[in-house]
Amino acid sequence: MTSPALAPSPRPRQATSARRRVLLAPVTITPSKPLGPSHLKGLFWTDVMYRATGALAEVDYRFSHTTYHLTEQTLAFWEFLDRTQGDRDYTELSEDDIGMLYVRHRAAQEQAPAAALRPYADAVEHHGWVHPAATRVLELWRTQYARLGLHDPGLLAHQPPGLGLEEMLEHLRARGLCLDHRGLGGPVYLDLTRHGLPLRRIVTADGRPNYLACALRELLPLAPEYDEVVFLYDPDLDPDYQLLARVLAPLGPTVHRVPVGRVPVDGEIRSARKGGWRGQDAAALLDATAGHDEAATHLGMRLYFIATLGPGQGQSHRPDLLGQCLKRAERLLAGAPATAADDLPERLGVHRRDHVYVDPYRLTTGLLARHRAAPARDLLSAVFLCP
Repeated sequence: MTSPALAPSPRPRQATSARRRVLLAPVTITPSKPLGPSHLKGLFWTDVMYRATGALAEVDYRFSHTTYHLTEQTLAFWEFLDRTQGDRDYTELSEDDIGMLYVRHRAAQEQAPAAALRPYADAVEHHGWVHPAATRVLELWRTQYARLGLHDPGLLAHQPPGLGLEEMLEHLRARGLCLDHRGLGGPVYLDLTRHGLPLRRIVTADGRPNYLACALRELLPLAPEYDEVVFLYDPDLDPDYQLLARVLAPLGPTVHRVPVGRVPVDGEIRSARKGGWRGQDAAALLDATAGHDEAATHLGMRLYFIATLGPGQGQSHRPDLLGQCLKRAERLLAGAPATAADDLPERLGVHRRDHVYVDPYRLTTGLLARHRAAPARDLLSAVFLCP
């Protein structure tokens, strides 16, 4: 019998005629502040990839906040809130209000002791507990997702990882990928040095997992069930996603890394931990779409965040360009011919290379190409005009 600590062996690959299975695993966003332009860019890229690839393959979109609530970044903020705000009612606060509390927390540069965070980790791990401030932010995000036509992958759902922390470490240990110094009072490292990659600490000496450890708990049992795993993440996180790809690929899937550049504001890439989102967050951008109907808003936002801003991070956020994209969306919708849906997979398939997933940038920029037929309504409805 296979040890429960080990991920299952790679499943037999399906026949080439069968629909292949793809797992999209974008980096999660800590529910502690408003959604800014960089967050929205990643969400729109993932959404278009999910909907377009779904016409060609079986696609799962994994975006579990439950898994990553256990990181110190989240637990320390919750401890700060309870210590400084007491039993405050968060149900009437905006995400901006909660975000400013997060800015205060980060500015204080306090390091909560492990003993203070342990009850929070236990409540998350064993009881599915979520701090009411995070629940409030997720509720607000869910409303904004609906207005933006974004697929909700379960923002408020309890989605625990398939492996416990010790089970995950046992899996790594069995493969010779774990350097565990806890017995000597030290941390735990992911060890891929034989592949030319640096040691990466994943658990502190006092038992606190980082984002990479949480990702491994989630993805190790999932990866063998898929033909492809696609990561979408900030370029700054590329070293960690190289490590993840190296760990998961031997389990069977082809692993693709898709860095999506962040969005500068006035030429500067800003961290949400310092604030500065007012007038640039999802609520403000939605207000800027007043006068445009839902279809134009959904399509125009995707034209802006995918085609106009592109995969890199050289183009600053420009409200005037967003306005132009909304107008362009109206023209595309007005001129879209009706087309039978039976050849939609073929029209989407040309936006793939050597992978199953559809490239959002190639697909979306194709809508704007000159000397090309206007995009048909069935394609727009299936991928860009989401109820």
